[in-house]
Amino acid sequence: MQKFIPLSVPNLKGNEKKYVDDAITQEWVSTGGAYITQMEKAVAEYVHTPDAVACQSGTAALHLSLICCGVNAGDEVIVPTLTFVAAVNPVKYVNAEPVFMDCDDTLCMDMDKLERFCLEECEMRAGKLVDKANGRHVSAVIVVHVFGNIANMEKLMDIKKRFGFKVIEDATEAFGSYFKTGVFAGKFAGTIGDVGALSFNGNKIVTTGGGGMLISQDAKILDKARYLSTQAKDDAVYFLHNEIGYNYRMTNLQAAVGVAQIERIEEFVAIKNTNYDNYVKNGVKLYPFRDDIRSNRWFYSYLTDRRDDLIKYLGDNNIQSRPIWHLIHDLPPYKNSRAYRIEKAQYFWKRVVNIPCSTNLTADDVNTVSETIIRFNETAKV
Repeated sequence: MQKFIPLSVPNLKGNEKKYVDDAITQEWVSTGGAYITQMEKAVAEYVHTPDAVACQSGTAALHLSLICCGVNAGDEVIVPTLTFVAAVNPVKYVNAEPVFMDCDDTLCMDMDKLERFCLEECEMRAGKLVDKANGRHVSAVIVVHVFGNIANMEKLMDIKKRFGFKVIEDATEAFGSYFKTGVFAGKFAGTIGDVGALSFNGNKIVTTGGGGMLISQDAKILDKARYLSTQAKDDAVYFLHNEIGYNYRMTNLQAAVGVAQIERIEEFVAIKNTNYDNYVKNGVKLYPFRDDIRSNRWFYSYLTDRRDDLIKYLGDNNIQSRPIWHLIHDLPPYKNSRAYRIEKAQYFWKRVVNIPCSTNLTADDVNTVSETIIRFNETAKV
């Protein structure tokens, strides 16, 4: 029987065990320890930010981002509908309301529709962008860099200048992706807006098992996020807390794994790109990434009119795959939320299949998956 080929699993063949054993030997296993600081420094140096704040998850980083950007209860936050639900749930954590936006051909937020929404559905009142339908302040946009692509940040930042909202980059899938050309040449995903969030979940290009990171060019945001992530502790001896804080700090054991992973980030990106190119050379027409970026190509997308049939066929052949996420504005918790001209996202939801893309995927694995997809397509012609 053909061996099982998973969709996306971690690659733990570096110094992970060595560093974790060291953390255990030192008995620094919780939310204090040198590996946390070391990981924050490594991430900050890699993406060229003044610092970084290690968190328990990318979701925690997004929650802190909303707070640090001053999003208040009753505000509106514009979010994509084509993304994982964790990108949107934190809006509800701060008692704000999401407004769902369509995607463009990059699978990321459609900035033309965002601009139209701001111009036609909103107006400026006392220096604030206000939704005319309900009088809510549109205080922020969460833009998600889907599958390692990068959204149209040049247009988004131009819209931000005109309308004054904060930009939160969900770069949880795009660690290692950066612009090669244009206004933001050399800028990494997550470092262009007011604040960015990274994820180190088990299926990400760099993992700590769980965990995330908040990044920003603004030192005040970084300081505020670190303060809130450690229970808003104003006096560590006498337990004084002047604000509501959170237990959002990454553990030293997680960070030990992460430090080892970051040592190999460029190797991982190279593997992702090589495997992507090999699929294409084998005749599997994968969905493309932007030409003006160096993408980490975290997840590979294959478009088919027989989505469910392909997923089943691959599964029957011991190959794991999945559809793209269910559109969030159609999920029960968000049925009554505002959604603006959702069209293209519906097209991709019905057609995208994610296929195996792990960094420990072998050339033989790529060939096997490719041959299985081609065989499936041949059955459709019969």
